Amino acid sequence: MSEPLISYDPRNAFIPVHGISPDDLKSIAGALDDVRDEVLADAQLWADGVDVEPAKQPLDAGFHELPDRLLADYRSHGARSQVGRIKSAADRLSGAVDDVVILGIGGSYMGARAMFEACCRHYYNEVPETMRRGRPRIYFEGNNVDNDALLDLERLLQSRGDKWGLVVISKSGGTLETAAAFRILLRDLQASLGRDAAQLGNLVIPITGGSGKLFDLAQALGCQEVFEVPDGVGGRFSVLSAVGLLPAALMGLDVERLLAGAAAMNDHFRNTGPAENIVLQFVGVSHLMETLRGCDVRVLSTWGKRLEAVGLWYDQLLAESLGKQERGALPLTVVNTRDLHSRGQQHQQGKRDKFITNLIVERGTRDAEPIGTSELNQDGLNELAAKSLADVLGAAIEGTNQAYRDDGRPTADVRLPRLDEYTLGQLFQMLMLATAVEGRLIGINPYGQPGVEAYKKNMNAILRGT
Repeated sequence: MSEPLISYDPRNAFIPVHGISPDDLKSIAGALDDVRDEVLADAQLWADGVDVEPAKQPLDAGFHELPDRLLADYRSHGARSQVGRIKSAADRLSGAVDDVVILGIGGSYMGARAMFEACCRHYYNEVPETMRRGRPRIYFEGNNVDNDALLDLERLLQSRGDKWGLVVISKSGGTLETAAAFRILLRDLQASLGRDAAQLGNLVIPITGGSGKLFDLAQALGCQEVFEVPDGVGGRFSVLSAVGLLPAALMGLDVERLLAGAAAMNDHFRNTGPAENIVLQFVGVSHLMETLRGCDVRVLSTWGKRLEAVGLWYDQLLAESLGKQERGALPLTVVNTRDLHSRGQQHQQGKRDKFITNLIVERGTRDAEPIGTSELNQDGLNELAAKSLADVLGAAIEGTNQAYRDDGRPTADVRLPRLDEYTLGQLFQMLMLATAVEGRLIGINPYGQPGVEAYKKNMNAILRGT
């Protein structure tokens, strides 16, 4: 029996005046189908190593078939495969340390952070080791230049006296935020080992390119394992490579199910027509709301706390891929019901430049907590005693979307059957495919990020006085 796919429901976007119609969506079905074929062809061109026209360069389409390739390799070669080596390295480091700091910025850390918040306990680092199933505490650094935050992490690690390790992720090793944090924490780690400093290479796992500054440093340290950022997979598309899989394995997540979910989405994308294809429907509705109704702010409305980092991962994916040539919608992640008490007023009655997509988990991972009765009923909640917090959230989702609909504010829903590795793998792959599809649809290469490179060049020039 196959596991359920995530679903997409655009019905609340089909409203008069301010929304679109099913006929609008049908009218671009042919274009969406053509673009799907182009994206599939891009993946094949990349796999075949074919030189492509300048407009398609860079062609970092290697992310597309990556889940299928990794799974096939694992099923054929087991422990000798890349997934097998990742799992083994994660188990070894988890058995050696109590804490792991994951260093990276942008696509080198945002996917790992998304998995940490979505699939691990909400207070993961505070619970006893047995509740973490023997896995280490996880911290993230090297994603900003914040002296005080880094010092606080150093003091935390020093105060515990526990053994700790580092996973450092950077394709070139030249990204300054990550490189500077790595140097500082590597110095601390070496000092903490004292006479065992020769063990330093056993406690550091780099994920990097096949050459470059970090690769060379890994060789000098004698790192026991070094994993490669695959060619043809850009940082923001790398969550299902070693970049995301090693941190996931350190957290004790099931990386096979993560990849299997992504592979299932690939199969759906390849073999399902535009009218039922989740990826093409998501792109078509979002594109039409922007082009026909001027909704160039795309709000990803996550319901519950565990999906905020997924939304921030998608913010980077969309903004960095399509924000070129003075075009590209502005992504914005909100967490409800929290942000109904801040941004909600603007979304309800502000400028009509926003299209809201709700990201909803249909079934939680914990038993629903009832409100219950109390002798102290000054809050008047005894009449809701039989209701659970899940019931309250469901009512908030329904009530909010009814209010938006009544005021002519179009919305759509992405529904996740539950929040686990398989579903998250589907969602990652769906959103990456959707971004590639929309880029090709509007004539923008979704790969490469020339604007980001400009700030790096300027920052280094200022620091080095050149």
